[in-house]
Amino acid sequence: MVVSPDVVAVVPAAGIGSRMQAEHPKQYLTIGDKTLLEHAVAGLLRHPRIDRVIIAISAHDAWFHRLPLANDARISVVQGGGERADSVLAGLRQAGDAPWVLVHDAARPCLHPDCLERLLALTSRSAVGGILAAPVRDTMKRGEPGQPTIAHTVDRVDLWHALTPQLFPRDLLEHCLTRALNEGATITDEASALEYCGYHPELIPGRADNIKVTRPEDLALAEFYLTRLTLQENA
Repeated sequence: MVVSPDVVAVVPAAGIGSRMQAEHPKQYLTIGDKTLLEHAVAGLLRHPRIDRVIIAISAHDAWFHRLPLANDARISVVQGGGERADSVLAGLRQAGDAPWVLVHDAARPCLHPDCLERLLALTSRSAVGGILAAPVRDTMKRGEPGQPTIAHTVDRVDLWHALTPQLFPRDLLEHCLTRALNEGATITDEASALEYCGYHPELIPGRADNIKVTRPEDLALAEFYLTRLTLQENA
């Protein structure tokens, strides 16, 4: 019998989510009786290969320890940093000798189990890893620098929306994040650290409803998608 390698999940949740214009960081806004963070973590723990989730929170977080998650034996907490990459690195250092690490946004509550399954399949055939992503369908415009006017239309062929989770060998991701930060590179997601170091992570087609709650109007849309996902799982 082939034994699949261990996968530890890291969820950076130290941000303040200022664009949401809310009293709480966005990961603590609620859909139903759970926060976005709880929904995101639940989507990971539903898979049998993920039995440990490391959550990076702010040193000033006043909300996490009020949640049932704080008492879940499968959950570990580390202090996050000022940037996403700092929080992910803190999680990686807590992951021990796990060969693979999956990183997921705290404000993506609508992860479909089929997408997670396809992503985790990379562990059996890849040495680099990959990300969930969705092909760009809209016409894309490049703006004039600092101006609300169009510079030109961007060819959308081979353009993808980067999603999470993103899955990489733990040692490789730690090396690439550390090098990129030390050299002052701009790191917007985990894959960009690998790209900076010359690697080419795989694009795994994901679902467009795996949205990240960033603005106030996103919350209602996430609630709609999450309700549909719950109905499908209970059917």
